[in-house]
Amino acid sequence: MKRFSVEPDRVVLPPGATAGARRTWIKRDGRPIAALSQNAYRAYIYPLFTPSGVSVTAESPIDHPHHNSVTIGADHFDCLFVYDGQRTERGTYNFYVNETFQGRATGRITSLAVDSKESADDTLRIAQRLEWQGPIEWGAPERRVLAKETRTIDVRATERSNILDIRSRLEPTDWDIVIGPTRHAYFTVRMADGLRVIDGGRIEDADGRCTVQHINANSASWVDMSATGPHGREVGVTVIPHPSSLPTGWYAHEWGTVAVNPFLHDERAIRGGDSLELGVTVVAHDGSVYRDNSEDLHYTTGK
Repeated sequence: MKRFSVEPDRVVLPPGATAGARRTWIKRDGRPIAALSQNAYRAYIYPLFTPSGVSVTAESPIDHPHHNSVTIGADHFDCLFVYDGQRTERGTYNFYVNETFQGRATGRITSLAVDSKESADDTLRIAQRLEWQGPIEWGAPERRVLAKETRTIDVRATERSNILDIRSRLEPTDWDIVIGPTRHAYFTVRMADGLRVIDGGRIEDADGRCTVQHINANSASWVDMSATGPHGREVGVTVIPHPSSLPTGWYAHEWGTVAVNPFLHDERAIRGGDSLELGVTVVAHDGSVYRDNSEDLHYTTGK
């Protein structure tokens, strides 16, 4: 590749030691844009930088350690197991928090492979293959693979924005799956301290609403959190859902999350042979809210 690079962390460990987490860095002209990260529970994007080098998301905040920057997941994930050829039982799982939650055992989303290709001078395409694995349990000491995901990330760099266009394609394996209804899904972005409303930051949607209550009750085309940080720079993050047949459900909080959640009110079944395809664009920008960066809007169509 000419301008982009995709490189794993180079950490020298003592013999016999194993890293508990890992990162694959995405850089352009040697400057980091973001990293694909993996911990014991999920594959996620952290850190995420603006072009001026400001990190704008949080990895494991003390109030919600499962908010790992930019994540995909859901805490109401059911698997329909078939026994004796006709009986069905629901296995209830959680791909959101790090512990058993409301009786739902914790699974993990793990990255199997990452491929990358520079498709233009300012654009990199990443194709990531992942498995949604159930917990270690009786009858499944090696974990069950409940779903497979293909995550395509187009990374684009402009003068004022680093843009991540994320498309997720989720497919069941041997059993049908059901997601929702739940507050905790599907794309979640956790802002860095300083950008949050409770820290003095601002939240605003495409229609000018500036409170989480009004934003969550509507379906604007984008939501932005931004602030002037201690570094003296105005920075922010804009979240833009891709067009979808499912409803755009905003679930934002003043303490720093913006989620695009089409499962807020209704469950969605994905049968064998079908897939769930959803997308979101995350813009890490220098300067004020995203409407001032309208030259980049053509990139947010999910094409």
